Amino acid sequence: MTRTWTPGTDDDALTAIARTARLVIALDFDGTASPLVPDPMAARALPEVKAQIDRLAALPDTYVAYVSGRSMKDLRIITEHTDDALVALAGSHGAEYWFPGAGHAEATGSATEDGAREALWAAAQPIVDRYEGVGLEPKEFGMGIHTRMATAEVESAAFAEIDALVAEQFPHWRRRSGHRVLEFSSRTEGKDTAMRMLREQFDATGILFAGDDVTDEDAMQVLGADDLGVRVGPGESAAALRVDTPQDIAALLDALATERAS
Repeated sequence: MTRTWTPGTDDDALTAIARTARLVIALDFDGTASPLVPDPMAARALPEVKAQIDRLAALPDTYVAYVSGRSMKDLRIITEHTDDALVALAGSHGAEYWFPGAGHAEATGSATEDGAREALWAAAQPIVDRYEGVGLEPKEFGMGIHTRMATAEVESAAFAEIDALVAEQFPHWRRRSGHRVLEFSSRTEGKDTAMRMLREQFDATGILFAGDDVTDEDAMQVLGADDLGVRVGPGESAAALRVDTPQDIAALLDALATERAS
């Protein structure tokens, strides 16, 4: 059962994960490290979250990663990521990776068919253009349809048309829905894949994963007894802890860093 963590309070699970031998802190970006914003490419990590990430990444045997549905190219932009960064990246729901000291890692799994994503974009764009406040985000392995600036009625209608299009022309592509976004991918990886990759890459004895959306539950479901899941905001979750906002994530990371440093 998910319990609410209040900033400034002690929690046995948070203390335990802080004391694991080799710790990975994996964070979703939108809605977790950053508030949700109308323009997806305008998202940036809260300064207080970034400060704690830098603090944690400097600790021994402690590794930080962003795990996102964003394509790697876009993820590097919004995270303000540089080639000398200490923060790992898992993009496209676990189909793309960047590791400190190594750079881009080859994606596993089947490649997208040549021209398929471009055909999807071309077919979806006229639908998107008919609806006010709806936008198309091209992705490395598919697309996202964003409706953060649309009404609920417009969102419902646009998503229905996109669903019908994909069912007819791209029936085997993976569908994901989230906060005001509908995504389709030619790849089957999810954030559960990212958890396994990060655990293997860093030989982790424990993972703290935090996320706010339905797609983050893929990761929550594969966390073990020595890991800790944190849900940001409302909704059913397999996470052990819940916080209300990205600002609370900053407070939780502060508590984690303080305990681990001690």
